Amino acid sequence: MELEDLVRLRRARDRMDREYAEPLDVTELARTALMSPGHFQRSFRAAYGQTPYAYLMTRRIERAKALLRRGDLTVTEVCLAVGCTSLGSFSSRFTELVGETPSAYRARSHVESAVIPPCVARTYTRPVRGRTRVDPGETF
Repeated sequence: MELEDLVRLRRARDRMDREYAEPLDVTELARTALMSPGHFQRSFRAAYGQTPYAYLMTRRIERAKALLRRGDLTVTEVCLAVGCTSLGSFSSRFTELVGETPSAYRARSHVESAVIPPCVARTYTRPVRGRTRVDPGETF
């Protein structure tokens, strides 16, 4: 892959990081990267190991986890705040990535992560497909 393509893909990825709560689709993101939608999807997957949709949903779930840990918003409010329009799809994806439902995640104690610096907490709480919740005493 050429350096110029990587720069354009990073521009689209950065946009997803910034505007995760906005209604972004592949056509719009491809336009940001100055690529056709098909080429953008193939190139993004080759560069980042996942589809643009999977990357965007991971960002949304990551933000949702932070909002749910606060405990002052309902699951529906969190779903809408992170840019998801379907509570069912949000809950399914959350459960798939986190290993528990949004309600269960919100209800349990998050004291163990309260003392972790934010830069480490992002890594600790990052949703990863196929990995269940990490216990505080578990080593990586």
